[in-house]
Amino acid sequence: MDASRITPNVVTLIGFLGLCGAAALVLDRRWILAAAVFVVFGLVDSLDGALARYQGTESEFGAFLDSILDRLAEGVILGAIGVVMAQDGREWIVAACFGALTGSFLVSYARARAEGLGVKGTSGGLMGRPERLVLLGAGLFLGSVGEVLPAIIVLLAVLSLMTAGQRLWTVWEATR
Repeated sequence: MDASRITPNVVTLIGFLGLCGAAALVLDRRWILAAAVFVVFGLVDSLDGALARYQGTESEFGAFLDSILDRLAEGVILGAIGVVMAQDGREWIVAACFGALTGSFLVSYARARAEGLGVKGTSGGLMGRPERLVLLGAGLFLGSVGEVLPAIIVLLAVLSLMTAGQRLWTVWEATR
């Protein structure tokens, strides 16, 4: 296949499907391989915007598709971890997975909604997407090491929810 025929949306889809593959490996408890696939396809997914700029094919739909599939990929990975923890009877970690997922979605939503209101400066905080991915990748890599993955999931939940709160505060200050 001619490399020039690979569109940014195709790269987005490849990245998403690879992250779904990482989730399948999580379900099989192949932690290190899941982490490796997660990192590789997370990097692939990060190239779509750069490719769009390079090819001059940036589009609103491409940006939208990327955002939607980024959220879905986080949900698939955290859902797979939650399923594994539920199989082990570790309900509190399943709850932490829901907290991490909720926090992740709120961080992204807060930024998008603030931008829709014309409020700038809401992209900061402790746990933007790159930080969440690094923390989640580390958790997957150390998934078979004692209580490391559960601790990372709890940390991810707490810090993501704090970041959403920080963005809420920023919008409140900007709009009062």
